[in-house]
Amino acid sequence: MAETPTTLRSGKSLPEIIEASELSDEAQALFADDQTPKEYVELLIEREHYPDAVRFLAHALPKREAVWWAWVSAKRIAGEDPPLETRAVLEATEAWIKEPTDQNRRVAMAKAEAADLSTSAGCAGLAAFFSGGSLAPPDVDAVPPGEYMAAKAIAGSIVLAAVSVEPEKANEKFQGFIEQGMVVADKIQLWTPPEAGL
Repeated sequence: MAETPTTLRSGKSLPEIIEASELSDEAQALFADDQTPKEYVELLIEREHYPDAVRFLAHALPKREAVWWAWVSAKRIAGEDPPLETRAVLEATEAWIKEPTDQNRRVAMAKAEAADLSTSAGCAGLAAFFSGGSLAPPDVDAVPPGEYMAAKAIAGSIVLAAVSVEPEKANEKFQGFIEQGMVVADKIQLWTPPEAGL
C-alpha cells in the first residue's frame, strides 16, 4: 500500500503530529486533508503562526536533530559571553549531540537544572535528557520518557529563544529559527514518505 502524501519519513502522519504538538485552534483549522506536511508548515509560517510552526517541527523531527536545532537557537541568543551556567549546559548539550551516550545525557540534565529549566539553554539540555534512556537514576529500574517529552522541551527552548531576549524582535527571531528547522527537515528528507525515500 502506497504512503499518502500526509506521511512523514518517520512513518508518522500529519494529523498524528498535529495532535501531539498541541497546536492552537487557529493552526489546526488550517489543516486540509490534501496537504503535505511541508505545505502545512509553510502555511503556518505564511499566516505567522510561528510558535505553532516551532511546535510542529519539534514533534516531527527526529530527536537528535531536533535537540541540535534547539541547541543552535539557544546558543544564538546566549551571545558571545553567556553566564557560566548557560555556557555549561550548552557545552553539555553539544557533547550529547556529538556523542549521545547515557552519561552525556545525564550530564546535560544536571547542567540544565543548574542553568534553570525556564531558560532556552536549560530546555535544550532537558530535551537531550528526555531523548531516550531512563528518567530514573542509573542504579534503579528504567523509567523511559514519554514519546514526545523531548519535543515539548525542544519547542519550549526555541520559543524561549525567540521571546526571552528583545521580545519586540520575536517574529524576526522565530522566522530565523524556523528557517533553520526547515533546512534540517529538508536535509534529512523529513517530508519524503519512507518507501519513496529509499
